[in-house]
Amino acid sequence: MERHRPADEALREIDAALARLNAMEAANPEQRDVIRMLRMLAAGQAHSIREAEHLKKALDLLTEQIFKIQDRIR
Repeated sequence: MERHRPADEALREIDAALARLNAMEAANPEQRDVIRMLRMLAAGQAHSIREAEHLKKALDLLTEQIFKIQDRIR
């Protein structure tokens, strides 16, 4: 099974793709609508990656609290 790329690496790739899209829009104004759509999709993907990282941190904190409470009960 293939492992996922780290979030930082994926975000760097998305930033690079956004930079290429900006250059494409400047070079090819006829495709402006398509490029804007691609830019929106890339920005949404970056947002999803950041939200997943926040959820991972929240889950880690919650798990830590559960273990602390479990230790107190014992």
